[in-house]
Amino acid sequence: MQNKPIYLDHNSTTPVDPSVLEKMLPYFVEAPGNASSHNHAYGWEAKAAVEKAEMQLADLLKVEPDSLIFTSGATESLNLAIKGLADRWQGLKNHIISCETEHPAVLDTLDFLEMKGWNITRIPVDSQGTIDLDQLENMIDDETLCVVLMWANNETGLIHPVDQIGEICQKKKVFFCCDATQAVGKIPVYPRENYIDLMALSAHKFYGPKGVGALYVSKEKPRPGLRAQIHGGGHQRNLRSGTLNIPGIVGMGAAAELAGRTMSEEWERIKRLRDLLEQYFLNNLDDVQVNGDPKSRLPHVANLCFKLVDGEQLMGQVNDVVSVSSGSACTSADPDPSHVLLAMGLSEADAKSSMRFSLGRSTTEEEIERVCDIFEEKISLLRQQNPVWEMYKSGVDLGL
Repeated sequence: MQNKPIYLDHNSTTPVDPSVLEKMLPYFVEAPGNASSHNHAYGWEAKAAVEKAEMQLADLLKVEPDSLIFTSGATESLNLAIKGLADRWQGLKNHIISCETEHPAVLDTLDFLEMKGWNITRIPVDSQGTIDLDQLENMIDDETLCVVLMWANNETGLIHPVDQIGEICQKKKVFFCCDATQAVGKIPVYPRENYIDLMALSAHKFYGPKGVGALYVSKEKPRPGLRAQIHGGGHQRNLRSGTLNIPGIVGMGAAAELAGRTMSEEWERIKRLRDLLEQYFLNNLDDVQVNGDPKSRLPHVANLCFKLVDGEQLMGQVNDVVSVSSGSACTSADPDPSHVLLAMGLSEADAKSSMRFSLGRSTTEEEIERVCDIFEEKISLLRQQNPVWEMYKSGVDLGL
């Protein structure tokens, strides 16, 4: 395909790195073994590949290799973590604390548990998307089983203070379950150093393949003690049955190793490009705001509100040259405004006027400059065509 759009939707998914793909390819044809086949060389080869990937991922996260459970992705990992913990402790505890701005993989799972009788508390956030740590600590009581909070938000890039959250959970003797899907491979993520008991991740967010992820399960005491959600063979220490996705796991391991080598350099380069994009819009367009904490956030994410510009209409104007998002890919079919931005206090109009730009390894300065030019032109045109814009600029109170 010629003249493909500039890709700025890396929070949705990242392209598989060519070096990662190269390491995966033999396991589709030349090395087709099942890691559970213990009686021949193909099976041994597959098992060795899994063990190597396990070590590569463990090195990135600074955890023990046997604390990792391979899954189909972060959604499955979160379901195993939350439901598995709830099933194990049901009758002993009945309260889980989370946050209004979590990913649907967490929110929908908690809704399911709530229908089954669990008491779910969803802590609110302020205008930058941050939580009140004192409020969190005060919410924990004798019935609280765990706190479920993400490391970094998928829409705004906000980074929660996981070190302080972990200390609170440790002090209060409750489990800490963390969705680190957007953080792993982008910034240093070390669950053991932050008292995290369960942590979900997905390979396709850090240049690995889709369809494979992992769940970190702490071996520290007291152990979470999960109950399996998928049965059929007792694979992976009886926590997740099913034939392992060898090419995917090999790819995730290779992507983890690559991230460990390049993360620091990528951080600086991508952050510079992200800041260049934001400053251009803030300096050259009226009524643009950055959604979320401008300081504590992922280096590659910019969520911007372009006042009185319909986000869907804007995307329709630019999608042949730029691929961006108005929110989570998992809710892109939902016409409602972002639940994350609404929880932060944005009006429905402003939430619908917001766009998420997420840069990646292949993003260039030339691409950012082109995107800035295109968006400035299209936004200016859409505002000129909107009679409400002139009223707003003249100071008329529109109640927006």
